[in-house]
Amino acid sequence: MTRAQRLLTLIQILRNHRYPVTGAHLAGELGISLRTLYRDIATLQEQGAPIEGEAGLGYVLRPGFLLPPLMFSKDEIEALVLGARWVAHCGDEYLADAARHTLGKITAVLPEALRHTPDATTLLIGPSPERISGGADLAVLRRAIRAERKLTFDYRDANDACSARTVWPFALGFFDNMRLLVAWCELRQDFRNFRTDRIGKLSVAEQRYPRSRQALLREWRECEGIPPQ
Repeated sequence: MTRAQRLLTLIQILRNHRYPVTGAHLAGELGISLRTLYRDIATLQEQGAPIEGEAGLGYVLRPGFLLPPLMFSKDEIEALVLGARWVAHCGDEYLADAARHTLGKITAVLPEALRHTPDATTLLIGPSPERISGGADLAVLRRAIRAERKLTFDYRDANDACSARTVWPFALGFFDNMRLLVAWCELRQDFRNFRTDRIGKLSVAEQRYPRSRQALLREWRECEGIPPQ
């Protein structure tokens, strides 16, 4: 591994940790001495990487720092291409367009030796059921989740019973035959999943819901026994 590759790997390791990581742990992951690790940290800081911390306390990379997308391995490229193709094939109109544009941007910045890999990958997306139509506009749901806005809608359940709901949306689940909105329901005072094709008369409130979507997602995962991704 060249020093340039090691520095990029060090940044990636720091990005994978939300809390300070000791120098000994970082040095162990990279297979280098502590002295070399401290030298690498100093080099990255001099080049503008927002790494905070010091020897004996640990290091953390402040959120928002972006890596140049030029050092993907072939496995990483195939993973990105496969994911983008799935979204382009199975996502709603806006997500599909975003996936295609993303794939084009990734290809444009790859080194010449790897530029053919996206087109040559042998990982393919299989056929899926017909595109899901009707129900809630997924783009509206995503915007409400990002803005942490309450949603009000009419909902028809599996028994065709209708009810008016006000919910705090915080996640969308994409499945081959359905899309699920995950939210805290004020009516039930609990977490509920709503099939988006059964949602009608949707409106987004100006009012933000009282908790962050990250906190709701974390609590929902704990209730469902779902490990963090």
